[in-house]
Amino acid sequence: MHTVAYFPAELRLKQLEDELRHRQDSVTCAFLQVIDLRDIHTGVHSTRLAEWALRVAERLGMADDTLVHLEAAALLHDLGKIGIPDAILRKPGPLTVEEMAQLRKHSEYGWMILRQIPGFEIAAVYTLHHHERMDGGGYPAGIAGDAIPLGARIVAVIDAFDAMVSKRCYRESVDTGEALRRLHESAGTQFDRQIVAEFTRLVEADSGVSHTE
Repeated sequence: MHTVAYFPAELRLKQLEDELRHRQDSVTCAFLQVIDLRDIHTGVHSTRLAEWALRVAERLGMADDTLVHLEAAALLHDLGKIGIPDAILRKPGPLTVEEMAQLRKHSEYGWMILRQIPGFEIAAVYTLHHHERMDGGGYPAGIAGDAIPLGARIVAVIDAFDAMVSKRCYRESVDTGEALRRLHESAGTQFDRQIVAEFTRLVEADSGVSHTE
């Protein structure tokens, strides 16, 4: 067994890195509590997304130093919904055009909050773009393909899946197989094909359900 020897400067750098990670974790936990206080279902949803996001990222070979940013974005991608009125978030029926436009602001609100916190700049960008589409028809920027950050593309796929399999006040949930089928139906237009494929393998391995059923 080899012992790693640190020079004083290297030891101090490691201490600073550990302290920064601890502060980032503390900020993330604090924001999750804020989200839970607003809507407990959103908090549970975000926790599932973080687990799936990291597993998909590992399958895709995403760089280790970006995983912490992906995890934060998966946990906090809906943070901006604290700026959306309950009348819209909890509306039992379809939203009007004006209400939908206001709801879509949540990704920008989340970005506005996170970008001001040291260490969350990349997570803020992933949060901003997690509703973009591969064909450029998403929001808020309307960017397409590889111009959408990989972290945002991962969050987009698993966010959509979890939304479909979760019951909401305005619609019923669908089963796992149907949710996967819908992801594949929108692969290449709304979602990244490779991410959909990797996420499908993960879900099928966990659940034993196939999207072809």
